[in-house]
Amino acid sequence: MGVNINKHYRIMPKIVIYTTNICPYCTMAKRLLSKKEAAYTEINVDSAPALREEMIRKSQRRTVPQIFIDDLHIGGFDELYALEQQHKLDALLVAK
Repeated sequence: MGVNINKHYRIMPKIVIYTTNICPYCTMAKRLLSKKEAAYTEINVDSAPALREEMIRKSQRRTVPQIFIDDLHIGGFDELYALEQQHKLDALLVAK
């Protein structure tokens, strides 16, 4: 006899932030995400030209940080902070 277990899985959004070592906006973006207790993957492009090219291809921008939540390109820190100020960031960070 089988057991029917009804599990509801909630998947947290995948957050990726492209950074460099000396970047105050990268630090501020990481601080904001940490304050929200949002787990993220940091990709430092300083010593990895291929990763920098990947960032440029995905974002069409050369500056850091570049932030992605799932497949949504947020932009840099200014755009992330604007979402926070408009009370729209939390909705992007919740499990689906």
